[in-house]
Amino acid sequence: MTFHIITIFPKIFDSYFSESIVKRAREKKLVDIKIHNLRDYTSDKHKTVDDTPYGGGAGVVLKVEPIFECLKAINFQFSIFNFQTISKSKINKSKKTRIILFSAKGKRYTQAEAKRLAKYDNLIFICGRYEGVDERAAKHLADEEISIGDYVLTGGEIPAMAVVDSIARLLPGVLGNAESPKEESFSKKNYLEYPQYTKPKEFQGWKVPKTLLSGNHELINDWRNKQSKGSIKLKTQKSKRKATT
Repeated sequence: MTFHIITIFPKIFDSYFSESIVKRAREKKLVDIKIHNLRDYTSDKHKTVDDTPYGGGAGVVLKVEPIFECLKAINFQFSIFNFQTISKSKINKSKKTRIILFSAKGKRYTQAEAKRLAKYDNLIFICGRYEGVDERAAKHLADEEISIGDYVLTGGEIPAMAVVDSIARLLPGVLGNAESPKEESFSKKNYLEYPQYTKPKEFQGWKVPKTLLSGNHELINDWRNKQSKGSIKLKTQKSKRKATT
């Protein structure tokens, strides 16, 4: 799978994508991550990517033109649009490619969404900044808008890293153990993974549950099933308590 990330701060990604599981996935050529500097697709000497919003208001908005030009440049690698026209009704998007704009008004991102997007060959992420992105990019260029939570970030770069990470680990061969994604939190509806423990058996008086030390796999599986259901119940109770305070 190839991830394309359109941003005005390309160096933000250097550290995260050069470590751990994502790094190994890139080295094995299981994923490819291409960072596109939006300023490279501007036409003025100042490389302007933003401007003040029509109608007034605070801050600036990312312009639609450089985003369009960047997508057009990516189009040389595979067919996204028929760029002979910008008529929305005539846009010819590849079924194997998805263009996503990170936006506060986008659909909430979940593990189910990660599984859906993992089926594509190419994902293109548009990272907003400042007061957002010209709405024409959302309406005429992006396939969908995604939000990673009900809070505001300074840009779409952190959501892009989170989404790349969550999708990459679902791809065959990325994780060392193919069974890992099958029993983790959100792998099934309303499922949270059971608690995990490792050595030492006791630390500061805090002990590992005896069942996990028993060697009885039937008892261990039963304990884990009960604990995973208990985690869901506990999370629900915490949510209800917060809602009433």
